[in-house]
Amino acid sequence: MSARARYAAVLHAPHVLRLVLASMLARLPMGIEGLAVVLYLSQARDSFAVAGLVSGGLAVGAAAGGPLQSRLIDRMGQGGVLLPAAAVNAAAIAALIALTELGAPAGALAAIGVIGGVSTANVSSALRALWPEVLDGRDHLVPTAFALDSVAIELLFTLGPLVTAVVVALVSPAAALLLAAALGLVGTLAFVAQPPSRRWQPHPDAGSHGPLGALRSGGVRTLMLATFPVGWGFGAVEISLPAFAAENGAPELGGVLLATWASASAAGGLLYGARSWGRSLHGTYLRLAMLLPLGFLPALAAPSIPLMALLILPAGMTIAPLLAAGNQLAGQVAPAGAVTEAYTWPITSLIAGFAAGAAVGGVLIEAVDWRAAILSAFAAASIGAALALARRRTLAAALAPA
Repeated sequence: MSARARYAAVLHAPHVLRLVLASMLARLPMGIEGLAVVLYLSQARDSFAVAGLVSGGLAVGAAAGGPLQSRLIDRMGQGGVLLPAAAVNAAAIAALIALTELGAPAGALAAIGVIGGVSTANVSSALRALWPEVLDGRDHLVPTAFALDSVAIELLFTLGPLVTAVVVALVSPAAALLLAAALGLVGTLAFVAQPPSRRWQPHPDAGSHGPLGALRSGGVRTLMLATFPVGWGFGAVEISLPAFAAENGAPELGGVLLATWASASAAGGLLYGARSWGRSLHGTYLRLAMLLPLGFLPALAAPSIPLMALLILPAGMTIAPLLAAGNQLAGQVAPAGAVTEAYTWPITSLIAGFAAGAAVGGVLIEAVDWRAAILSAFAAASIGAALALARRRTLAAALAPA
């Protein structure tokens, strides 16, 4: 089957196109809120410290809220969790603006940020839990579906800042935040209104795995442990590319380098989903995990911005394929009745690793140079690959014992 035929088969399956479009609308705020919060609060409070505090609160809340929401979805269904979450998120964004205008202290704004993060509707995990049902009988297309979702997320993080920039230029940063809240609510409503989401029912074993939940599976624990260093690598590169551009006298081109890196990831994801992988999924995941750190090394030799745009491409090509394979694998090693939660732990670990990598990468850039940050990305991703390889037996099992 050709690449075009594989993607067409996925998108033409009943309900898939509407699910994907609704999920993208619901998740577009992920690419808007972070930048919009920084622009709004740095202007309204004249303080990047306050802006960073609230932005950090959003990120921490999202990392904590994802597994919690997913566990509730596994027990209660999708609509009963996602829609109230989106409504609370919209209310939190509105409250953030209102409290800022009323002069509330920074601590109160950070608390609202945490609430907004916790209540960000976890549509990503809900969508992944639906793939086996909507592609029932066409298991060979499931990797393509996961790759499509990974590419969609890359697109969202590319479109989000562009939408933010346009709205801020035409109206205001506060309007961008309100737009994000509205998009999240409307998109989530459209998603849970789709028949596959309405039909999705909790497994009889949901809630039977004790406090660990999906982490009862050794495979889920492996994916979570191995993904944190990968996220570290992404965070270190995210901050090293703007630093490289600034060192070369064109700080405004840092965004271009980041967009080039993201585009390479999207291209890699499309290529991954375009073919059938004959070997075991966990074997594919391990090979991608071992390739990922090698992709960071060419960038160390970049002498100029045009060449960096070329040499950073290998660092992006394996990102979306690795995430797609890891996401699909999480569903395979998940305990029965905890599939949605299982999809959440790797992405939560990725976000935490990203934050740590960006923070340490910034320190390395100040103390040494941008190459030190990229070397830390290589080292961290290598550790992630080593962890996955050392615990590969848990990834091959349908359900590894606790």
